Amino acid sequence: MKRVIIFCMLFFCSTMVPTAASPRKVKYKQILKKIKDLQTMVKDKDAELLHTPENPAEGCVSTAVTCFKNGIQKLQPANSQYNVEFNKANRTLRNFIYRHSGQTLPCESTCESYGKKTPKEFLKAFENLMQ
Repeated sequence: MKRVIIFCMLFFCSTMVPTAASPRKVKYKQILKKIKDLQTMVKDKDAELLHTPENPAEGCVSTAVTCFKNGIQKLQPANSQYNVEFNKANRTLRNFIYRHSGQTLPCESTCESYGKKTPKEFLKAFENLMQ
């Protein structure tokens, strides 16, 4: 009887151990959170329109991420109360390194080949790409 109880306890404890998320998934979740944070802090009126990659081709994802990283540098906070948080989120996204797997296909599109949109639409497109 003791063995059955001990076995049941071990079985229960082993099923309750949480599985750790991969570092890549954690990083992407952090990036998505920072993008969402920026959407609430960014200046949208009277702001510079930014080249916004949408639905990039398979081989152009890396180029699209580079375009987003360049565009993030042009964003401005809506007001000075957001400066510290805005700068932290901005720094995190600027330092993000996109590593793609598989073959690299030649990409013929450049940042300038994409249409310009408002900062909030720009961040929404970046969020969609990261998902």
